[in-house]
Amino acid sequence: MRIGIDLGGTKTEVIVLGDAGAERLRERVPTPRGDYAATVATIAALVRAAETKLGAGGTAPPATVGVGIPGAESRITGLIKNANSTWLIGRPLRADLEAALGRPVRIANDANCFALSEATDGAAAGAEVVFGVILGTGVGGGIVVRGNVLVGPNAIAGEWGHNPLAGEEEARPCYCGRFNCIETFLSGPALAADGGTQDEAALQRYETRLARALAQVINILDPDAIVLGGGVSNLDRLYDRVPRLWGEWVFSDHVATRLLKNRHGDSSGVRGAAWLWPK
Repeated sequence: MRIGIDLGGTKTEVIVLGDAGAERLRERVPTPRGDYAATVATIAALVRAAETKLGAGGTAPPATVGVGIPGAESRITGLIKNANSTWLIGRPLRADLEAALGRPVRIANDANCFALSEATDGAAAGAEVVFGVILGTGVGGGIVVRGNVLVGPNAIAGEWGHNPLAGEEEARPCYCGRFNCIETFLSGPALAADGGTQDEAALQRYETRLARALAQVINILDPDAIVLGGGVSNLDRLYDRVPRLWGEWVFSDHVATRLLKNRHGDSSGVRGAAWLWPK
C-alpha cells in the first residue's frame, strides 16, 4: 500500500492507494494550525489509523508514506523552508515523522505532488516532461521528468510563481519581498481584484498574462504537457484561448506543448504524495 498525506493550511488529508492506483481510503481532519508537535502527531495518527482500517500489519511490510507540504525541505539542513504554514519553518519534519512512524518518509512540495499525480495517472499520463501549475490562493509549479519529480540542488525547481512577469507597467509587491511576481497577477485573489471571472476584460488580461508567463516555461523547459490545477483551473476557456496566444512569445515556429485540465482535481496533491514512492 501507498499512503499519501496532504498537509494543508486548514486540513490534513490521507489517502491509501493500491498497487494500480485505486483509491482504498481517503479521510481528512483539521490541521492543528500553529502547533508543530500536534501536526506531527496528527500525520502519524492518520497513517496508523489508515493501516488499521485496511488490515495492514502481520508479516506484510508497512505501507510507504509520502507527505506533500506547502513548502520545501532544505537540501543543506533538512529543515523546512518557504512554507506558507509558517509553524513548519525551521523544523526537521521528515526526521520527526520517521521517528514517529518507525519507517522512511518522503516529503515534497505540494505543487510537485500535484504534478507527479497528473503525470502518473492523471491528465498527462504517458508524457515524458510535465509542468504542473497551481493557480489558487498562490501560484506554484512542479516539474516531472520521466515519472520523477525534479527537485533541484536548491529544492526550488518549478517555483515559477516567483519569477517576475515582464511587460507590466504596474509595480505589484509580493509577500516574498519582490515586485511583479507572476503570483501577484495570476493567483485567484489577483484575478478577483482585477474584476473577477464575470469581467470579460479582466479575463482577457488574465489569459494574456498566463500565456506570456507559460511561454517562459516552454522556452526553458519545452514540456510535453502543462497541467493546470487550483481554483482558476476550472475556467474551461483557458485551455482553448491561452494556447492560441502563447505562440507570440514562444521561440519556435510551432508549439506542440499541450495545455491540460487536471484529472484528479483536489485529490491530485494527496495522490501525488502517495506516488512519491516508485512503483
